[in-house]
Amino acid sequence: MPVLEIQNFSKTYKNGKRAVDGLSLSIESGDIFGFIGHNGAGKTTTLKAAAGILDFSEGDILIDGVSVRQDAVACKKKLAFLPDNPDLYEFLTGIQFLNFIGDVYGVSRTEKTERIEQYAGIFEMTGNLGNLISSYSHGMKQKLALISALLHQPKLLVLDEPFVGLDPKAAMDLKAMMHRMCDAGGAIFFSTHVLEVAQKLCNKIAIIKQGRLVACGATEELTRNADLEDVFLEVTGNER
Repeated sequence: MPVLEIQNFSKTYKNGKRAVDGLSLSIESGDIFGFIGHNGAGKTTTLKAAAGILDFSEGDILIDGVSVRQDAVACKKKLAFLPDNPDLYEFLTGIQFLNFIGDVYGVSRTEKTERIEQYAGIFEMTGNLGNLISSYSHGMKQKLALISALLHQPKLLVLDEPFVGLDPKAAMDLKAMMHRMCDAGGAIFFSTHVLEVAQKLCNKIAIIKQGRLVACGATEELTRNADLEDVFLEVTGNER
């Protein structure tokens, strides 16, 4: 059973703009699945719908076989969503925020403490958790959001441009964490504009253009020893 299955998903906004048109994707356990396309292609709309925070009426999206439309709460327990610009409670300290998120997901006190210690250490945030989030840089906020996303050990991680604002060390740590999560049976679905990262990191890739899927498959098959950038420009109809 796929961890994430998108079935003929379409989304039209109230202004008449059809952001996504008949999209179908299947993401299996162990997949690091890259989702690429130009700005406005429909990536964020798809990610938000998959995460259960954007309503839709056409098609369906299943998390571990459960429909997001029919039981969004059950689906949200199995996943974590990280937007490109996380909206954090800046009046809290980092540790207060993490404890709050852990409580929302029902993580036990012992597990919460252990996981916060583990992930804060990985992302070098331990010394900053006592500070107000309002004092954090963009990169620190991104790291805190990542830690909060991992606290309940989701089976699916949905990330929108996760590498933006991260320093090279944090980006490397995030890639290592993504591999560990997938080795343990999880799956990751993320958008990125960094095609070099997508080609090296992802075992599968989908390319979307104006709301429609134009290429999808195993990274090796799509690129066939070529650069993903060349493939992307070819299928999206762009010239250098």
